Amino acid sequence: MTTHVWDYLTEYAAERTDLLDAVDTVFGSGQLVLGKSVRGFEEEFAAYHGLAHCVGVDNGTNAVKLGLQALGVGPGDEVITVSNTAAPTVIAVDALGATPVFVDVRAEDHLMDVSLVEAAVTERTKVLLPVHLYGQCVDMAPLREIADRHGLKILEDCAQAHGARHHGRPAGTLSDAAAFSFYPTKVLGAYGDAGAVVTADETVAATLRRIRYYGMAEQYYVVETPGHNSRLDEVQAEILRRKLTRLDSYVAGRRAVADRYREALGDVSGLELPALAEGNEHAYYVYVVRHPRRDEVLAALEAYDIRLNISYPWPVHTMSGFAHLGYGEGSLPVTERLAKEIFSLPMYPSLSREEQDRTITALREVLAAR
Repeated sequence: MTTHVWDYLTEYAAERTDLLDAVDTVFGSGQLVLGKSVRGFEEEFAAYHGLAHCVGVDNGTNAVKLGLQALGVGPGDEVITVSNTAAPTVIAVDALGATPVFVDVRAEDHLMDVSLVEAAVTERTKVLLPVHLYGQCVDMAPLREIADRHGLKILEDCAQAHGARHHGRPAGTLSDAAAFSFYPTKVLGAYGDAGAVVTADETVAATLRRIRYYGMAEQYYVVETPGHNSRLDEVQAEILRRKLTRLDSYVAGRRAVADRYREALGDVSGLELPALAEGNEHAYYVYVVRHPRRDEVLAALEAYDIRLNISYPWPVHTMSGFAHLGYGEGSLPVTERLAKEIFSLPMYPSLSREEQDRTITALREVLAAR
């Protein structure tokens, strides 16, 4: 039996009847694009966050892109973010003709080092883009203070933070707008691509609704501003409506898995477990650990038929596609060091105790030999 970092089949078996009913509901509705399911999910996801607006889009990358665009980002602007993230965060900035500006992360929790942000602000800076990595939030109060001092907007990248909280407030409610991905692996995952942007700002929401739909508002074929075809699919929206009712139980399941890892691996020399930042309630999208001989450990685990993952092995600023930004090796030392040492243990709510035990036992044996 091969153990992977993520699997959906056990969850699907348990939820199959409800999920297939969701598909049948849409197919029998008579409306397949921007119908009742999209509207229903938008209302319910906004309500979950205590916000007035949610705008569903086709994927998480476009949630970031359209969120930035709705906040006024365009060619020549700068967006301050991190390199220790999935590439789509930065691709979305680049797609608008804006320039991503990177700050390093904190070694203890791998999150944006907010103390470095103000020094990166220039007259071209338009938006701060914190990434709530792995399932917990960036320190938002000092980031908000920086934004307010310089007249900047904040867009939270919440692709990995569904159900997470920061000082009691849900991730996604700590800024001017927040982008979510519902890629299947996410804490709240669809059965295909999907995304959304949440906001308390009616003007931002109205702009988002136009630009996800070609730039049209009230009347089809009348383009008010150039936009995109970035609509959330009705089937995925209805699936997400059903799964949203179970989001808190998904998070609770992930926390239970994380607790067991902490209890079983907390005494293993050389293995650094995830640190919980002050004020955070972690959603554990992924369970990222560190070891100085990471590659040897992963290779040894393959002999146990355990295939683990690295989130992320290549910092964005080191990728050839972003060489034009001019960040040389050593420019983000913490990010670069983490990329050589981190790896992810299996993490999903339906992970069985047996599968978790296999990983724990194998990891202890491998590390004991080093």
